[in-house]
Amino acid sequence: MRQSHETLSIEAQGRRLYDITPQVMQWVQQTGIEQGLLTLYIQHTSASLLINENYDGDVLVDLEAFFNRLVPDGDALFIHTVEGPDDMPAHVRTALTQTSLSIPVLQGKVALGQWQGIFLFEHRHLPAHRRVLMHVIGA
Repeated sequence: MRQSHETLSIEAQGRRLYDITPQVMQWVQQTGIEQGLLTLYIQHTSASLLINENYDGDVLVDLEAFFNRLVPDGDALFIHTVEGPDDMPAHVRTALTQTSLSIPVLQGKVALGQWQGIFLFEHRHLPAHRRVLMHVIGA
């Protein structure tokens, strides 16, 4: 049994979904682990991780439109606005999504489905430096 870890740094340029699939897949392949489990964990409270379709970009546009309707910026419901009108909505978006993912590693590759990709979902409008911890354990 072996394990490896690395931090993936992403320079998010504002609210949207960022496809991090290539970086994650490349790193897992470099570890040499053939069978195991990959864990991804984002160390932030206003960004999250998703597995979703990576074939049709309209899916990402529709997801963002849905979240804009579900959790609008500047909603009078929120009192936590220290960093602006997108502050509390960003935290709610994170609470509704995921901060960690677990994905099998099979034959040295991340076992995603044919149309699946791994995305960092940035919930703030301003640019931000984001960190995703990658950990794989296996043989």
